[in-house]
This record gives sequence, C-alpha cells and structure tokens, in this order.
Amino acid sequence: MNRGWIQEYCAGILALGMVGAGLGWAHEQASAQTSEQTSAQTSAQTTAQPPAAYQPKFPGDPARSESEAQALGYMRVVLRAESAYKKRHSEYADSLASLAGTGTFTKRMAHTTERGDYTASFRPNHDRANHDGFVLTMTPKKMDSDHRSFYAEEDGVIHGDDQKAADLDSPKVK
Repeated sequence: MNRGWIQEYCAGILALGMVGAGLGWAHEQASAQTSEQTSAQTSAQTTAQPPAAYQPKFPGDPARSESEAQALGYMRVVLRAESAYKKRHSEYADSLASLAGTGTFTKRMAHTTERGDYTASFRPNHDRANHDGFVLTMTPKKMDSDHRSFYAEEDGVIHGDDQKAADLDSPKVK
C-alpha cells in the first residue's frame, strides 16, 4: 500500500472523529441550556402557584398536611411495632433501636429521630405502678395550622395539639 494514502486515510478518520466530538459537545451544551431554561420556568411556575390543598390518604384521615400524614404514619408504625414487641417479649421495647425488625419498623427508621418537618422522641415510661410503657411524641420544627404536635402512649391513642407540645390531655386525633 502507498504510505501517503494511509496517512490521508488516518487523517480523514481523525477529522471525522473531531467533527463528531465537536457536534456531541455542541449538542450537550444546547441540552444543558434547554434544561436550565426548563428548570427556571418550572421554578417560576412553582413559586407562582399556591401549594395544593392536602388530599386525604384514606377515609377519615385526620392529617391536615402531607407532613402531618407522614408524622402520623410513622407513629402508627411505631405503635404497631410496640404492640407486636409486647406480644413477643411480654414487655414494651425501651428504645426505637430495640424495635428494629419488628413489624414494618426498620433499622433505618430507628437510626434517626429526624422525620421530615418533625422530630420524633421516644422514651420508656415506667412511672405507672406494676406497668411498663412508653411515650412517643412527634414535634414539628415549626408549629402552625399544618404542623400539629402529636403524643401517644402504649394504649395506641394519638393525641394532637396545634398550640403547644401535645400530651395525654391534648385532644385525641381521630
């Protein structure tokens, strides 16, 4: 083969590769700009629209917001896990970590007390004569009409309050 022809052939392949790379880069830049514009438009639309009203998750859902629904859901999981733990061990668990793996309560759920807009608190309650128990609370990071505080004990009744930290005397959440 002719050496000059091989060099021209290789130079042509190299040139095509460079053109392809340049086109790919240009396409990537155009996509990034389009993505930024779309993101900016979406952000502007999101900030211009008021938040959607809370849609209840089931008939009789007592939550007033998505955050409350998540907090109440977490409480229900803990309460069911405590009930199952009590049946298995004849006493209530003394920590969230002890509940991990009971029912649908996971190690990940026990790992942190930060639950979105809420902070969970759990403690054993041995204040009652001949009775062990626990206290579970969900305290909002910002209390307002969409973020009540919640309180529950071993009886499984959840109490809620939108004025102060919920306790046993707070109204029952339906």
